[in-house]
Amino acid sequence: MNIFQYPSQPEWAALQQRAAQQQAQDVEQRVQQIFEDVRRRGDAALLDYARQFDGADLAGGLRVGPEELAAAAAQVPAELQTAIRQAHANILRFHKAQIPQEERVETMPGVTCWRRAVPVQRVGLYIPGGTAPLFSTLLMLGVPARLASCPEIVLCTPPQKDGSVNSIILFTAQLLGITTIVKAGGAQAVAALSGGTDSVPAVDKIFGPGNRYVTAAKQLATRYGVAIDMPAGPSEVLVIADESATPAFVAADLLSQAEHGPDSQVILLSDSLSMLEQTKAEVERQLRELPRAEVAAQALTESRAILLRTPEEMLYFSNQYAPEHLILAVRNPEQLAEGVTNAGSVFLGHLTPEAVGDYASGTNHTLPTNGYARNYSGVSLDSFLKKITFQRLTPEGLLNVGPVVETMAEAEGLRAHARAVTLRLEAVETDI
Repeated sequence: MNIFQYPSQPEWAALQQRAAQQQAQDVEQRVQQIFEDVRRRGDAALLDYARQFDGADLAGGLRVGPEELAAAAAQVPAELQTAIRQAHANILRFHKAQIPQEERVETMPGVTCWRRAVPVQRVGLYIPGGTAPLFSTLLMLGVPARLASCPEIVLCTPPQKDGSVNSIILFTAQLLGITTIVKAGGAQAVAALSGGTDSVPAVDKIFGPGNRYVTAAKQLATRYGVAIDMPAGPSEVLVIADESATPAFVAADLLSQAEHGPDSQVILLSDSLSMLEQTKAEVERQLRELPRAEVAAQALTESRAILLRTPEEMLYFSNQYAPEHLILAVRNPEQLAEGVTNAGSVFLGHLTPEAVGDYASGTNHTLPTNGYARNYSGVSLDSFLKKITFQRLTPEGLLNVGPVVETMAEAEGLRAHARAVTLRLEAVETDI
């Protein structure tokens, strides 16, 4: 980690830069080709890509069958099953509190308006496989999807080389009651979800993280009328630590993000040079013990440790950066948290590692990255719902609001709008 001491505010912009997103033209062109191929050849294209990218021959087809799904539980250690069930319960409890209540409002006598939450009818959940199958992300997406009562939930996840799906992902899917599971990964899975094939139902909205090809594919899917959860990018964390923080804790938090991938980014802010130096030494020591040390080390090449003067200055820097994860490892975290305006999820105090939010505290870990926390929220129950407004007028209501509409419509030169009200007013007044 490079330490920067008291940079001036004009220098902050360079320190707040994310690693360049490799959305190069060749990536976009390749994804476009995959989309066109999947739309043209359907399942045949997905089977070819499974052989090409996953090394899997899916002779048994693209869908996970009931027997394969049921057999998964026996392959998951009991201790892990218990942990997943507890995480599921916590996530369910937190998201259940987000269920909206329908309220009817009489805006003026006889004019009643209300808003109803309706589930997105068909949702696609993309869960990466590979070296770190993210069954925790399936919990984060599947729980609110089920709570929202989405009628159709389609899970896409890459097959392993033997053609099977990771047993922990299948166990989690079974726990969630998700039975439509497709052995497809990468941009080709997103393409299939956005247009449909014989084995993959088309969906209305796609959720889930992925590499740069998946990210580009999700962005391309929006051109076909399919919504996505949010713009996604590499995982990131910003830690604000004062002299009361424990360097070993802070180092572990930084590494927990760095091990996600080589393009992850970690930033440490402190008003104590000693804290920065001790944490840097801890990072180097703990790094040697990690199974994914090579991945984390590559991510750390873009990491920064920055010495600033006050907690207020650190908070100002953080709000400008808008991190996906913000850890407040300070003496008075509640007080500092009052000033947070841009962050995906915030972790307060020395005993609240970001990892608990990744897995089991109950909050959702699908969060805006790359500065999108300035204008996006993380995934929640609302992400799986649409809000439809309703209104109904009584004769009294029409008499009250009608003249207001007539006046405004005439002022905008929209005569038909005014007439739609005038004709009804005349009818009502005749009946009085």
